[in-house]
Order: sequence, then C-alpha cells, then structure tokens
Amino acid sequence: MPDAPFAVFDVDGVVADVRHRLRHVARQPKDWARFFSAADRDPPLPEGTKLVHRYVADHQLVWLTGRPEWLRPVTERWFERHGLPAGLLLMRPDDDRRPARDFKLSQLRRLARDGEITVIVDDDPAVVKRLKTEGFPVRLADWVPYERSLRQAQERDGRT
Repeated sequence: MPDAPFAVFDVDGVVADVRHRLRHVARQPKDWARFFSAADRDPPLPEGTKLVHRYVADHQLVWLTGRPEWLRPVTERWFERHGLPAGLLLMRPDDDRRPARDFKLSQLRRLARDGEITVIVDDDPAVVKRLKTEGFPVRLADWVPYERSLRQAQERDGRT
C-alpha cells in the first residue's frame, strides 16, 4: 500500500508493557544495561496490539520508538514473536539524548514529507502535547498508567 496514509505507533507503553523493567531506572544509580536487556521479555499490551492490527488493514505502519538503535534486532524479534507486523521501524540513534518529544517531532516532520500521517499513538503525555501543538493527529495510549520513572527516561534522560 505505497499510497496509503501512515499510522505511527510507539512501542514501549503502547504495544510493549515495560513495567516489569522500570525498577532498573526508578532509582539512582540507574541500571540502563539491565533495563534494556529485559526488553525481550516485555509482555504485549492487548489494547495497543489490537489497535495496530486495525490500522494495518488500510495504512502503512510506522513504528516510532525512543529505543536506541542497537536494540533493533531485539525489537524486530519481539514484533515477530507477538504477531505484530514489521512496518518501518524508526529508532533513536545510539548517541541521541534529546527528550522524546523533540526526537519524535523531528522524525515525524521528515516522515510527513513522504505522505499523510493520519494517526500517531504514543503513551508519553509530553510527546502527545508537543505533537498536538504542531498539528499532528495524535492519540494518547492511556491503557497503562504512565510511570514517573518512564517519563524521566523519555523526557529528561533521552534514553527511550
């Protein structure tokens, strides 16, 4: 469907339940190695996976995640294991520590040059607020409570 509009989905907190690994970054010092090494054990979130399957029928799927690029093989295997379509996977460069709202906005501006974006689903309220302000059609994934430690990882540490 090369002419179909884009449906853009975040990964963590939207289709992947990261709550089991937030303990690694909830206190000082943060253990980023353990946090990321447990990504392959994230359970899927049914609300998010159902929404993805609903959109892929008539949209081009784009995954936009703050996960670092070095987690690409883990993330792709996770999608396959949980029956999620591959789509285009946009990941944070390993050395990029911008807040998630800035990283994702820059990626979406670039993507918008290639076609219409009809929906963006993200769990980060700061990302959602920023994208709405910029005129993007964004939906807050609110099926998992948004944890303070995840907010810090995404918005202050620029790590996911």
